[in-house]
This record gives sequence, structure tokens and C-alpha cells, in this order.
Amino acid sequence: MGERVRFMRLVLFFDLPVETPKNRRDYRHFVKFLEKEGYLRQQESVFVKLAIDDRVAEASYTRLEQNKPPEGIVQMLKVTEKQYAGMKTIVGDMANSAVLSDTNDLVIL
Repeated sequence: MGERVRFMRLVLFFDLPVETPKNRRDYRHFVKFLEKEGYLRQQESVFVKLAIDDRVAEASYTRLEQNKPPEGIVQMLKVTEKQYAGMKTIVGDMANSAVLSDTNDLVIL
């Protein structure tokens, strides 16, 4: 019998300096790296990626360590798909927020 797949989400939080042109370049390079790795932006400095098991999660963590920006902090939290699905969203002024208002634009992976 095959191994059971245990989906999880990797939630990435980061706080990077953007005061100098080099800081901003490092920030852009890091965000481009995240996008190439399959992370999706959830908020300005929060990205999320689906992982099928712990092996994939650890490989993602290793690649993050190898491509981390020279300054700032990057944190990765691993949560189960069930925990992620239970996330509650609180929204302020809709004019300034990009929030999914219905499932027409929802992408199911």
C-alpha cells in the first residue's frame, strides 16, 4: 500500500529592511524567489505554500535558508491543511483591501 499523503501549509512571515537601494533590491529578489518556489502572497509580508509531506516541507526550509536575504528576519510556520482551512479573516475598509468576496476567483489546488 502507498503512503498516506498529509497536506500541510507552509506559512512564511518576513520583515526585511527597505531603507536603502540594496535593501529594496534584496527584498525584490527574495519575493521573486518565493514566487518561483510556488509561494502565494497572502499579505504584504506573508506568503503561503502547499506541501504534500514533511519531506517537501524540509526541502522548502533548506531552500529558504540558502536564499535568505542578508538582512531581516524570515520565519516559517508549518500547519496542517485542516488548521489552515480554519483560518478566520477580519476585514476593515473594503476599498483598501484585496479580499476574496466570493468563490468565483478562488483557485483550488
